Amino acid sequence: MITLFTPIEQIAGIGPVYQKRLKKMGVKTIRDILYLFPHRYEDFSNIKPISKIKINETACIAGKILEIKDTRTWKKKMVLTEAIIQDKTGAIKAIWFYQPYLTRYLKIGDNVCMAGKVTLTKNGISLNNPSYEKISAINDLTHTGRIVSIYPETQGLSSRWLRYIIKNLLMSFKNIPEILPQKIIDDNNFLPIDKALQQIHFPDKIELSEKAKKRFSFEQLFLIQLTVLKERMFLNQQTAVSMPIDITLIKKFVETFSFKLTDAQRKCSWQILKDLEKSRPMNRLLQGDVGSGKTLVALIAALQTIKSKHQVAFMAPTEILSKQHFKEVSTRFQNFNINVGLLTGKEDKFISKKLKNQTIEISRRKLLEKTKEKEMDILIGTHALIQDKVKFGDLGLVILDEQHRFGVEQRAKLGAKQNGKSAIPHLLSMTATPIPRTLALTIYGDLDLSLIDELPKGRKKIITKLVPPLERKKTYTFIKQQVKKGRQVFVICPRIEKTPSSASAEATAGKEKTKLNNWDDVKTVKEEYEELSKKIFPDLKIEMIHGKMTPKEKEKIMLNFSGKKKATRRPDILVSTSVIEVGIDIPNATVMVIEGAERFGLSQLHQFRGRVGRAKYQSHCFLFTDSHSIKTHQRLKALISSENGFDLAEKDLKIRGPGDFTGTRQWGIPDIAMDSLKDITLVEKTRESAKQILEQDPELKNLPALCERLQKFQQKIHLE
Repeated sequence: MITLFTPIEQIAGIGPVYQKRLKKMGVKTIRDILYLFPHRYEDFSNIKPISKIKINETACIAGKILEIKDTRTWKKKMVLTEAIIQDKTGAIKAIWFYQPYLTRYLKIGDNVCMAGKVTLTKNGISLNNPSYEKISAINDLTHTGRIVSIYPETQGLSSRWLRYIIKNLLMSFKNIPEILPQKIIDDNNFLPIDKALQQIHFPDKIELSEKAKKRFSFEQLFLIQLTVLKERMFLNQQTAVSMPIDITLIKKFVETFSFKLTDAQRKCSWQILKDLEKSRPMNRLLQGDVGSGKTLVALIAALQTIKSKHQVAFMAPTEILSKQHFKEVSTRFQNFNINVGLLTGKEDKFISKKLKNQTIEISRRKLLEKTKEKEMDILIGTHALIQDKVKFGDLGLVILDEQHRFGVEQRAKLGAKQNGKSAIPHLLSMTATPIPRTLALTIYGDLDLSLIDELPKGRKKIITKLVPPLERKKTYTFIKQQVKKGRQVFVICPRIEKTPSSASAEATAGKEKTKLNNWDDVKTVKEEYEELSKKIFPDLKIEMIHGKMTPKEKEKIMLNFSGKKKATRRPDILVSTSVIEVGIDIPNATVMVIEGAERFGLSQLHQFRGRVGRAKYQSHCFLFTDSHSIKTHQRLKALISSENGFDLAEKDLKIRGPGDFTGTRQWGIPDIAMDSLKDITLVEKTRESAKQILEQDPELKNLPALCERLQKFQQKIHLE
C-alpha cells in the first residue's frame, strides 16, 4: 500500500538519476515531494488570440502546429527547432534552442498551448523558448494556459518535471491526513490539507495560492513551536543540582574588578544565579552587544558552581578563543583556589590552584584523569570537550560562547549521576549576535533570555564612515597617522583568495569579463596583503590571518598582534577574513577597515566593528564599497546611524532572511517556515496555539496524525 511515507524509489516516473537528485535535497518520501513548494508563479491563464499578442510581452496562445523542423545555424552550429502555430486569427513562429528532441514529441497537426516571450526578429515576431504542451482538454493543462508554478530549479530538477510528478501524486492521494486540529483550521479559516496542496502547486487563482501558503506557513511554524515547547517541558521534568547563592562569595569576586558592573550585568547575573538555585536545569541564552561584558557574568555563574563543589565546562568555537578564555579565567580566579584546565584539539594546559597563575603543560591523559576525578574545577576548550573520552566527575554547568544550540542529549552525555539519578547540567549560552524577537519565540523558544543592553561606562562611540573609491587615499593617510600614534589596524576581506574558475574567467582574452556569482572583483586577503605591504604601506609591518591556516599559525599571529610576544615587533596592520569576527580582544586596535562591506550582513559588520573601541582611545570603522546599489547604501547607512546591535539584527533579518542571518540553513527548516520567521504576528499566533495544544494534551495522544507528523518533522530538522 502506497502512503505519504512511501519511499521515492517506489514512485513510477522517478528513475535512479532523479532519485539521487531528490535525495541530495533531502527528499526521500512522497510527502517530501508534495512539500516542495513553488517559490513563484507565472500567470499564463489568459490565452490570447495570436492576432492580439504584442512584442516584448509574455503571452499564452493555443493553436495547431502547421510545421515543425530542426535546423542548424551555419556560424555557430547551433541546433534550432522551429514550429509554426496557427489559430483562427493568425499564425506565429516558435523557436527553441538546443532542444532537438521536441520534433519527436510535437508533430504537425497537434493542438498545443504555448507560453513565452514575444520577440521581434528580422524574420518577424516569434515566441522564444516557449513552454509547451499538447491539448487534450483545456481544463487539464499543466504547464501553460493556467497559473503555473515555478520551483527553485536546483540539482537538475526542472519545474516542468516537478509539475508532472506532483500532479500525478496529487491525483493518487485524495484523502491526505489532516494534521492541524479542526479548531485551528476553523479559527484561522485555513484551507483543508487536500485543497491547500492542490492550490499551492496548481492554483485556480493567485489569491488561493496565497491562502494555501498562509496555511502551510502556519503549519511549519506550529511544528517548530511544538518541538521547542516539548523540549522545554522535557527539561522542566529533569533533575539538576541546586546551588544556593553565596552572596558573600559573589561580592568578594566582583570587588576584584577594576570597574563597577553595569545595571544590566547585575540584573543578568541575578537571573542566572536564581536559575542555578533551582533543581531543574537552567536553559538560558545571555545576549549582549560586543564588549558588553558577557564573559564576566558567565564567570560569576562559574564561581558559584565551583564553590558549590561542582564542575564547569566552558566551550568556545575556536582554539584562539579557547586560549583567550583560558588566560582570562585563570587571571580572574587566581585568588579563589580554583583549578583551570585547557583542552583543545592540539594542546592541553593546566593551572593548579596551588600554583595560581603559573601554566603547566600536562598530557591529555592526565588532564582527562583530573577531570574525571573532580580535580579539575573548570575545563575550557573547543568541541573537544564533548568527545567520548572526556568524562566529568560532577558537572554542574555548561557555558557556551557563540554556540546557541546545545541539546539535552549532549548535556546528558556530559552530566554525572547525582544521588543515583541522572542530572542534566545547567546551561548558559552566550552570544554577541542579538536574536530578533521572532527567532527568540521559535528557534530559541526553549531558552530563557537574559539581555545585557548597555555597554560599560566610559566607552567612546565608534565613528563609522562609508568610504567611496575616490576617498580611499584620504583614509590611508588617516590610518598612517593612527599607526604613528602607536595604534593598530584590522583590514577585513570577504575572501581568502580568488578561485581558479574566477581567475580563468578574468584571463579570458578578447572576451567580455565573466562575473561568476559577482565575486570576481572582490578584494581577497592575499591580494590585499600584497598591495598594502608592498605599495600602500611598505614601511609598516603587516600580517595576514585566515581560515586555511593551522590553529598554531593563527595563534602565533594573534599573539604577535596583541603585543604579548615581546621578542618580535608587533604588527601595525592585520589583514583577515571573518576569522576575527568573534571574541578577539586587542585593546590597542582603533581602526577597522572592511573591504567589500556590501558582502556582509549588518550583524556581522557590527561584530567586526566591535573588535575596535575596546579601550580609552577613539576608534573608527571604515566601510569600503565599490557598489552603486541604492539598497547597499541604505543598508550600510543603517549601520552608521545605529549603535545598537538589537536594532540592526531586526533590520538584518528583514533584509537577508532568517537562514542567512543565523547561518542555519543546515537545520533543515523548510523555506516556507524560514521566510515566515519574519512575521511576528504569525510567530506569536503559532506559539500560543502550540502552548494551548500541549497544555490540554502534552503527549498529543488525541491527535495521532499530528503526533506522527511531529516525529517525522523532528527527524528532518536538527536545531542542536
